[in-house]
Amino acid sequence: MTDYSSLTIQSAISGLRKKDFTSVELTKFFIEKIQKNNELNCFITKTFEIALKKAAESDERILKNSNRQLEGIPIGMKDLFCTNGVKTTAGSKILENFVPFYESTVSKNLWDSGAVMLGKTNMDEFAMGSANTTSFFGNVLNPLKPKSDKNKRLVPGGSSGGSASAVASGLCLAATGSDTGGSIRQPASFCGLVGLKPTYGRCSRFGMIAFASSLDQAGPITKSVEDAALMLQCMASSDEKDSTSSKKKIPNFLDFKKFNLKGKKIGIPKEYSIKGLNENIEKVWKNGTEWFKSEGAEIVEISLPYTEFALPTYYIIAPAEASANLARYDGIRYGFRSNEPNINSLYSKTRAIGFGKEVKRRLMIGTYVLSAGYYDAYYLKALKVRKLISNDFEKAFKSCDLILTPTTPNVAFPIGEKQTDPIEMYLNDVLTVPASLAGLPAISVSAGFNNEMLPIGLQVIGKPFDEISVLAAGSLIERFREF
Repeated sequence: MTDYSSLTIQSAISGLRKKDFTSVELTKFFIEKIQKNNELNCFITKTFEIALKKAAESDERILKNSNRQLEGIPIGMKDLFCTNGVKTTAGSKILENFVPFYESTVSKNLWDSGAVMLGKTNMDEFAMGSANTTSFFGNVLNPLKPKSDKNKRLVPGGSSGGSASAVASGLCLAATGSDTGGSIRQPASFCGLVGLKPTYGRCSRFGMIAFASSLDQAGPITKSVEDAALMLQCMASSDEKDSTSSKKKIPNFLDFKKFNLKGKKIGIPKEYSIKGLNENIEKVWKNGTEWFKSEGAEIVEISLPYTEFALPTYYIIAPAEASANLARYDGIRYGFRSNEPNINSLYSKTRAIGFGKEVKRRLMIGTYVLSAGYYDAYYLKALKVRKLISNDFEKAFKSCDLILTPTTPNVAFPIGEKQTDPIEMYLNDVLTVPASLAGLPAISVSAGFNNEMLPIGLQVIGKPFDEISVLAAGSLIERFREF
């Protein structure tokens, strides 16, 4: 069988149009590869029969030259996007047998564009985690390994770790993710991929199982910036079923290729040189500034003074919203139900058994900060600091066009290494959370390697709804990195 692992979406589209191969052949290749790589645990639910049926339909359309944008392209779908008639678990026991009777807007948009679903990708439970180790369905493994110890298994990042691992190991051409505080960008960085978080509201949240409603945003994980632009083009839409969905006109994201960065100002925030930032990452960051300079961009130092408060602010707001969103999982209407004799024990046992440790930890934090006597002291104060963080970016963008930072303070780490200390785990999000709190578009592009040949991502943050500039900057990194 021909090896299609090295294809990008764009090269696959070209091959399908030229009739070099069919969508069914492409889909069968990925199905076989998924079956051979079960140890990575990238998929919770495999939808091979649906995939082959859709691939055959795509081949018919291709023969008639009625191709849609992603016609016949096999992808993975993160398991918090509801898929009509297909199990959707959010990585949790409480939803282990939940089969939705409706389709999320993002997944519907992708199917309407011709994409083929290979399966639902594994994820941290309810998207709460930075390592993909909190899933009820087990850890996901990063296909990459350190140069010095090929037996050491690393985390793929989270919460979209199943999607990132699947793309990095060549089990699909691209996958969807969701980003609340960095859950697309961080796994993309750990797995050497491109991860794009669009502006909050660019993609509909209808049919996405909610973690934190004011932060959650869908986006793609791909092998290239061009693929990310094409995926976003198909995912984004205004949606009357989601009141937070933006009505702003959606541009042609592929126009990033025409965008000239010459003369643009690239902001380097001094606050992102945090204590403990890996020296290899510092070096790649410095290289990145030189690449932009050589393209005619101007490097300017900026200040985002409230950055140090972003992480504690996030870990008050996100758990508070999760506390409200996850209250619906009570064993009464749908999902897992514990067999108990009275209503009180039914509620408590269902939630105690149905949720994992990390979810329960965050629900307790969220309930605490929303409780009487603490609401003003914690939650309201966090909302005010969030506004100050957003103001920081507004002010910074008066003196620069884009902001360049590292994506993560470190590279992919071994499974189990940081799991004993929740605070250390939360620090993985320290460089991605500020853009999430401000609702800004941001991309992570693999830009270099450390001494162990593990990938290092650079992050570009843009102004609201300016994904084209962000994609153009990501493309520059891709061109200059020389691999």
